[in-house]
Amino acid sequence: MSRHSPVLTLLLAISTVFIVIALIAYSQISFEAAVRGLKIWWEVVFPSTLPFIVLSEVLMGLGVVHFVGVLLEPLMRPLFNVPGTGGFVLAMGFSSGYPVAAKLTTRLRLQGNVTKAEGERLVSFTTTGDPLFVMGAVAIGFFHSEQMGVILALTHYLSAVLMGVIYRFHAPFAITSAPLEKNSLPLPLRALQAMHRARIRDRRPFGKLMGEAVQSALNTLLMIGGFIIVFSVLIQLFSTIHLTQIISTLLSIFLGPFGFPPAFSQAIVAGLFEVTLGAQAASIVPNDVSLVWKAAIASAILSWGGLSVHAQVASILSETDIRVAPYLIARSLHALLAAILTFVLWGPLATVSSWFAEKAVPVFVHAKAEIPATSWWETFLLSGGLAIGVGAILLCTSLTLSHMNRSKTR
Repeated sequence: MSRHSPVLTLLLAISTVFIVIALIAYSQISFEAAVRGLKIWWEVVFPSTLPFIVLSEVLMGLGVVHFVGVLLEPLMRPLFNVPGTGGFVLAMGFSSGYPVAAKLTTRLRLQGNVTKAEGERLVSFTTTGDPLFVMGAVAIGFFHSEQMGVILALTHYLSAVLMGVIYRFHAPFAITSAPLEKNSLPLPLRALQAMHRARIRDRRPFGKLMGEAVQSALNTLLMIGGFIIVFSVLIQLFSTIHLTQIISTLLSIFLGPFGFPPAFSQAIVAGLFEVTLGAQAASIVPNDVSLVWKAAIASAILSWGGLSVHAQVASILSETDIRVAPYLIARSLHALLAAILTFVLWGPLATVSSWFAEKAVPVFVHAKAEIPATSWWETFLLSGGLAIGVGAILLCTSLTLSHMNRSKTR
């Protein structure tokens, strides 16, 4: 079915009319849902995401991304089939969460630093949740267990890396970007040369660079806020008219013969639309369901991300020729890999947690039954420290590989 199919147009029109009627019929419920979405955006998303988008834009203008790109070329190209600049997107995406990676990939594509296929590979495995959300809101806030945070974080990010390795074979015959600097100079000098040339090409004074970075970040965050509010209203409307319950019942009937616990159908439906609601629903499943199943479903929901995030990513990528379909396929595979890894790693991680415990306590210790409150400054410091840490690991690995390759060629 083509994008401009009359049938698709008719279905979209009917759906839109139906939603408008529901909004009018349940105006008070819609208003309250919109306020909740606005509160989430203003208190959580806006302060935690704005600094990273602004700093990323500034670092690109100063040529730092090109500096990092040359240093990480020996790692990112063989492992993920993307240029070294993808390492910057990987570090920022893993530390600050979705949809920052999509924004940075779009900027790299617009600047010509990645090809269409490389952009599709890059955004597919770097779009993840941020560690504060995974380990704080979900593990401690919903599951009330600090050890659960280790399980969820490890399976979430390890499966993302595996996705990157798998997606290196995406579009295998597509053209690849040329290395930023390829000469006989040592790697650090080539990196400095690339940064200097990128800064010369940019030409913008620092004041103008900062102003445009803030403007771009605000435009992106306004778009993100709009999607959060819209999906908050839609999810509440679907729940009010019992649409989610109907889908949940049908899903439990379909998955039941495969041995899937029917109690999770509601969590899956909620996670299909919004990651926070899905993770919360997975945590409140009745206690007769195994904890490993709860962790697997929560990890899968975190890796899927929700249609709300996908709509944000699609809107950001629309500025380029990067397709959304490979990204959506990657999200599904990421969710499947995360769930499988949870079952594989559950036993070893539980044993390690128990062995390191100072006293004879249960493997999964209950933490405070509330989402940890962190200030904007604490959030920025932790996410920034994680970005630097991930970048340092990538840099050390890349330099080691580069040294090994040079030793072999001698």
